[in-house]
Amino acid sequence: MEDTLGALRSLMASHSPPLAALVVPSEDYHQSEYVSARDKRREFVSGFTGSAGLALITMKEALLWTDGRYFLQAMKELSDQWKLMRIGEDPSVDVWMADNLPREAAIGVDPWCVSIDTAQRWELAFAKKQQKLIQTSQNLVDEVWENRPPLEVSPVIIHPLEFAGRSVTDKLNDLREKLIKQKARGIIITALDEVAWLYNIRGTDVSYCPVVHAFAIVTSNSAFFYVDRRKLSSEVNSYMEENGIEIREYGALSADVTLLASNQLNPLSAIKGAQTEVKSDVEINPRETDFDLIWIDPGSCCYALHSKLDADKVLLQPSPLALAKAIKNPVELEGLKKAHIRDGAAVVQYLAWLDIQMQEIYGASGYFLEGIGVNQKNHMETLKLTEVSASDKLETFRASKEYFRGLSFRTISSVGPNAAIIHYAPHAETCAEFDPDRIYLFDSGAQYLDGTTDITRTVHFGKPSEHEKACYTAVLKGHIALGNARFPNGTNGQALDILARVPLWKDGLDYRHGTGHGIGSYLNVHEGPHMISFRPQAQNVPLQASMIVTDEPGYYEDDNFGIRLENVLVIKEAGTKFNFADKGYLSFEHITWAPYQRKLIELSLLTREEIDWLNGYHSKCREILSPYLNESEKGWLKKATEPLKTKIDCWECNCCLC
Repeated sequence: MEDTLGALRSLMASHSPPLAALVVPSEDYHQSEYVSARDKRREFVSGFTGSAGLALITMKEALLWTDGRYFLQAMKELSDQWKLMRIGEDPSVDVWMADNLPREAAIGVDPWCVSIDTAQRWELAFAKKQQKLIQTSQNLVDEVWENRPPLEVSPVIIHPLEFAGRSVTDKLNDLREKLIKQKARGIIITALDEVAWLYNIRGTDVSYCPVVHAFAIVTSNSAFFYVDRRKLSSEVNSYMEENGIEIREYGALSADVTLLASNQLNPLSAIKGAQTEVKSDVEINPRETDFDLIWIDPGSCCYALHSKLDADKVLLQPSPLALAKAIKNPVELEGLKKAHIRDGAAVVQYLAWLDIQMQEIYGASGYFLEGIGVNQKNHMETLKLTEVSASDKLETFRASKEYFRGLSFRTISSVGPNAAIIHYAPHAETCAEFDPDRIYLFDSGAQYLDGTTDITRTVHFGKPSEHEKACYTAVLKGHIALGNARFPNGTNGQALDILARVPLWKDGLDYRHGTGHGIGSYLNVHEGPHMISFRPQAQNVPLQASMIVTDEPGYYEDDNFGIRLENVLVIKEAGTKFNFADKGYLSFEHITWAPYQRKLIELSLLTREEIDWLNGYHSKCREILSPYLNESEKGWLKKATEPLKTKIDCWECNCCLC
């Protein structure tokens, strides 16, 4: 690491102009949250492996900014050469640079790896001391990165209409109508999941995300696909041609954006004098040929491309594809529901298996009993259950399900103190062994052809403490409150975030992450533009019917335990008794199916309504998942979903549970 920082500082000093600081973002050329191995530049220079963060290297300091999900992880992974900057607690990176770097300092960044929004915000902060943001012609990290992972050539896959639900022609028609409304003659699409969604393609260029490294440009009469041609089969070539999409090399985008800026970007067929055949039902008004705006998303388009356009002829607005992709069509909704049923069956199989393992290997009391078990580990030294070996078993259960294509993210399998690391990533060499006296949290998901899943459950195979039960119940109460919410059209995710936190706030507890994110349809597990969060950007887009969002409050105690519960929800119209101001109201439908552990629930803290909801949910779990389980697993699920009973219930039915 020291050699890497020294090599970078040498390049910074010899750069023209010399750089006072170098910014190393997490993102790739597409501003992706998750990037391929060869694009993990920030991880390479800092050693921090989280998905979100930014490194800043000066001649004397090295600083790493990240958010609350990763504070603990960053503290463990950063060497003494690095200083952790906590987003939301420490000065933001632009404020720090403006305040701490010299007047007229040159600050370097690869313009392909920073968004327009971010670059312009930095330039605004730099103005007070005449500091300058310098776009480096080469990525300096790449120049010092020996043994950088090679570029992998993975095939582009056509995503069938039976899973996509809408044709490329329909999607292009809708996009062109939006261009007309905004008086734009073209749009540059840079986000990988938007390109994949628009052209109904998938790939394996980024681990866990079925996307292809590609760009797209769409105009009123043409569509382009920028990709490494080696990834294309004859079938994909024909598919693109049939849909009126011209294929160009990935590296040709930069030059083509320059042509687009001067209105000289034409399909090859037009250059050859042929009639360009575009599958479109959109009628083009002659006046539309006078449209001169180029639409780019300031949040997902890199600064390098923006620099090639005339600033006066750029439409800086969120991509219209982000919202179109987030509002699932009926086929996608049905696919997501089916995928979550199969996935729920895998999770139940895993829990039933894990219950047996914990009892047999460690003498634990198990999933159902609260007593302290007899520790048998000393008698079974050859058997061992670790965070990684357990998560591998969970993957095998998922892999047996129809349409399985891989995991949707690296499984967070965490025992005890590791569960307090919100986005903990276990490694086989260093991961923890299971402990029957500690909480176990697993956050996991899968990619299926018909949908993407994400679920979190927290369990204990011994005797949980009263404090652990109280914390689990507070998280559960927030989880239920959000999932049962009804709200008027136009409500954004920031307005709802508080619902999941109030039960925790009552006891002075909270969590440092958002409460919900969108999910793709066999696409990225984190999808916008909507979210449920305390963060300001959650105000940008109101929640709408047919969107998908997670419900995942949590609570974490450093060096002790972590708790999180997560279900995926579909937003749907609500049948309210009244309809104030004719706004229309929305509600949530759970599509995740897996039990909540009864022995972690402090019943006295639940309301009658909450208990009824849990019993109803568990009844549906039994009904929906049983057909996918064997007899032993059915028996386990039946026991795990038995109705919760209060003392009042016991008095009324004269049972002996109390």
